[in-house]
Amino acid sequence: MALLVRRERPEDEREISEVVAAAFGDASVAEFTDSIRASAGYVPELTFVGEEDGRIAGYTMLSYIGLAGGPVDRLLTLTPVAVRPDRQRQGVGTAVVRAAVAAADERGEPLVLVEGIPDYYPRFGFVSATELGLERPDERIPDQAWLALPLSGYDPDVRGRVVYPPFFPGPPVA
Repeated sequence: MALLVRRERPEDEREISEVVAAAFGDASVAEFTDSIRASAGYVPELTFVGEEDGRIAGYTMLSYIGLAGGPVDRLLTLTPVAVRPDRQRQGVGTAVVRAAVAAADERGEPLVLVEGIPDYYPRFGFVSATELGLERPDERIPDQAWLALPLSGYDPDVRGRVVYPPFFPGPPVA
């Protein structure tokens, strides 16, 4: 099966919701994705699907979140990254993440943030966001899961406290 990575289209929304819900085993993550899409931070040019034989196998989006105290007032975050369960660990997630990151880089964005699996994202070049001077929006987010990928337009003066929109879910409580 050949994987075609392309931008999301409006007619993809239902299938994307199904992929996201299946990938996370939780329909609320698909609802969260819809909330991002309906927000001012949504960037249609930075949403990608991985399609195989006319079916969506994977999905990701970059959207803007706030930055307080820095030279810019917003940065991109990578969420969600979702792959259909039967296609996980086969490069689909890697392909959609690389497409989104490349598109952000082409736009001259300084960096991409992610709150994610510490063993997964460094393969793309993600490093500690805290060490780059980007404070977590919630102290309950594990520091090792708070990551940033500096892009070609990176400026070390881009520092401050990251602010999630109100609809972003809080971190899991132990």
